[in-house]
Amino acid sequence: MNKKKTKPRKSGGGGGGFAKKATAINIKTKKKAANPDFTYAGSIRPFPQSPTRIVDPAAVLSIPDYAIDGVPKKRGSAYEIEIKTPEEIEKMRKSGRCAREVLDIAGRLVKAGVTTDEIDAAVHAACVERGAYPSPLNYRNFPKSCCTSVNEVICHGIPDERPLEDGDIVNIDITVYLDGYHGDCSEMFCVGGKDAIDEKGIKLLQTTYDCWVKSMELVKPGVNYNVIGKTIEDYIKAEGFSTVRSFCGHGIGSVFHTAPNIFHYTVNQDLQEMQVGHVYTIEPMICEGFADPYMWQDDWTATTADGGRSAQFEHTLLVTEDGVEALTGKIETSPLQFWEEESAIRKGIWLGTSENARARAEELSNR
Repeated sequence: MNKKKTKPRKSGGGGGGFAKKATAINIKTKKKAANPDFTYAGSIRPFPQSPTRIVDPAAVLSIPDYAIDGVPKKRGSAYEIEIKTPEEIEKMRKSGRCAREVLDIAGRLVKAGVTTDEIDAAVHAACVERGAYPSPLNYRNFPKSCCTSVNEVICHGIPDERPLEDGDIVNIDITVYLDGYHGDCSEMFCVGGKDAIDEKGIKLLQTTYDCWVKSMELVKPGVNYNVIGKTIEDYIKAEGFSTVRSFCGHGIGSVFHTAPNIFHYTVNQDLQEMQVGHVYTIEPMICEGFADPYMWQDDWTATTADGGRSAQFEHTLLVTEDGVEALTGKIETSPLQFWEEESAIRKGIWLGTSENARARAEELSNR
């Protein structure tokens, strides 16, 4: 789940913490009256939503501090990037693995006729079964346990009762809060498979995946954070696409969103340098046409302004001594997607650039 863009080098608020005295989570969302004359940019429309699902605090290892009232209280530094301890990294490996398992469960449900609300129900149940709290739930009053962004929806789509249709492309964004730490990842899925998607849609998906992998391949200690956005923008502009500037990746740990901000476009200034123990997300949002977001009346759903489609991928990443590892990387049971098989950057499953990550990816890709 991405955070809204702030000024360069400054982070927004986040989640985290444990409300020990909580006995029930009572989510209250404020709904403003809908404007019947609201104009939508594309073909996707909001459908009815099921009642918000709740979590029994006794059923999970911990709950974030916003779970009760929707207000995140624990905040990371606006500028100082936290270096995770070995103990924190081990917890983040577990939350990352959990997020991947849940994302794979959600992805297997993607087919024509299935609603995004059904996917949300499965995500919610899978999180709780693993002792994890679904991080988006009640984060600043978000009403569901994951984000499902279809076609022109850039990010933060709210699961509802709209059935998926052949030819839809959908991003499922999963974040879990396990034992005090968040794991965050997202992936694209094609309803009806590759054969149901037109050539431009296939190019959008492939380009988004490849620019993402290309930027992650550069992550290692001593590299300036500004290389991420420049690499992404240079790659996608050459293919005729645009990159969203209004949302960014983010540092993550016990706090949902913290330093550093990860920009997916060129930043013409030096930022900080990557260090061993930094953990953050890279999650470019790439669009067919205009990348300026057009907000729905729910104050969450961001679509493209021209109705063009958008695609996104995301990993939680750990900077290591010899490169980078994807803490939310694919596992033994994860499917191999066409954009991984046909990548111009690195074919097969991508788990990072460290020696261990490369070896593990090779093993999974050849299974």
